[in-house]
Amino acid sequence: MKLAITAQGADLDSPVDPRFGRARYFLLVDSETGDCTAQDNTQNFNALQGAGIQAAQNIVGAGAEAVVTGHVGPKAFATLQAAKIQIHTGASGTAREALEQFRAGKLPAVGGPDVQAHWV
Repeated sequence: MKLAITAQGADLDSPVDPRFGRARYFLLVDSETGDCTAQDNTQNFNALQGAGIQAAQNIVGAGAEAVVTGHVGPKAFATLQAAKIQIHTGASGTAREALEQFRAGKLPAVGGPDVQAHWV
């Protein structure tokens, strides 16, 4: 499964970024092999508004099947849900640790956002 993990850096040893829309990077990871590529999210990191929607659209375009993050707001959640992308919140530690949490079933898919709009 192709995952998008929010991260503060460009590799699996980077800390998970708790913010979906304003994450510094999205790590696109094959959940079985661990192969990883980084997608810079600077344009949304610095956006005044609409960061969650734009980030979600980028994830859809990248072909991700699931998102692993700390938190997700209502607009990003709706955009990802419309594209049938699973959303897994509560990730912590490094991106590698979040991948292991996902593989172990410790990050179940959520049914709604867990923060308000414009959460920083």
